[in-house]
Amino acid sequence: MRIFRGFNHPGLASACALTIGNFDGVHRGHQAMLALLRSEAKHRGIPSCVLTFEPHPRDYFAMRAGKPELAPARIANLRDKLAELEGCGVDQCVVLRFNESLATLGAMDFLTQVLLQGLHARYILVGDDFKFGAARMGDYDLLAQEGPKLGFDVARMNSYEVSKHDTLPNSGPSSLRVSSSAVRQALSEGLMDETQKLLGRPYSISGHVVYGRQLGRSLNARTLNVRFNAKRPATQGIFVVRVHGISDKPLAGVANLGVRPTLDPNDVNRGQVLLETHILSWPDSLSMEGGYGKIIKVELLEKLHDELKYESLDALQLGIQRDVDQARAWFDAHP
Repeated sequence: MRIFRGFNHPGLASACALTIGNFDGVHRGHQAMLALLRSEAKHRGIPSCVLTFEPHPRDYFAMRAGKPELAPARIANLRDKLAELEGCGVDQCVVLRFNESLATLGAMDFLTQVLLQGLHARYILVGDDFKFGAARMGDYDLLAQEGPKLGFDVARMNSYEVSKHDTLPNSGPSSLRVSSSAVRQALSEGLMDETQKLLGRPYSISGHVVYGRQLGRSLNARTLNVRFNAKRPATQGIFVVRVHGISDKPLAGVANLGVRPTLDPNDVNRGQVLLETHILSWPDSLSMEGGYGKIIKVELLEKLHDELKYESLDALQLGIQRDVDQARAWFDAHP
């Protein structure tokens, strides 16, 4: 998949089948839409293209209003989103910076300047709740109205649903609409099985292993640290995990995703959200320093508990050992 920052690049295709969205999580609804897009692109003999935004538009408006708490919790960082889009077979992705200029661009101008002149769309596929342009004034009806005049076809995909396994009477609908909001809700409640059902895969976070405070060495629990570049991840806490990228096979581990409330928020990590993963059995073939600089993917399989603030480092070490014991027990029960 070719990735472009903005659309003023000579390498962009001269025509494309396009879909537009934030694609946070690239869940099963997104995957179904991308499969339909690829099929249409192949039929027309043009590449498939995704237009997405960074930061998330709601992030931008929350910061502009001085109310960061209104920004949505992030499911995935940009690296993971692009990796999942590539895994879905998308030919090219355009990442457009969401700023004041884009936020104030009218719907018709967005349609002509971005979708038509910038991306050369010949076919546009959107979801049933798609909105675009300043004040979200543009919608599917406007696209369908203007498409024939401007030379592109328009299609709309209805919501994607999965069945629920509720066995209680009067427990609501038997199906669940797949959406990024539903994924965030499942993650916020620590429902990793439900999250996996919505995503079609285990929830994971990837990134380069970076140096941290190196406190784990003194606690007998070395960790592989990956930064999560968002202030509000969709979930936090202690998790049973599986790690890819360190060895030739996945490794069992236990991880802390969050801000480590026991430690000084002004330390080397400056209170940044980190995914700190302790491998239960470190590979003999790899030195203890061998993880740094590698790109790893950490699958979060089961939530053990929320982050805890311990009274001392001794108490923290005991807490880590309890988490390790619980993680080993989980893997014994799920061979």
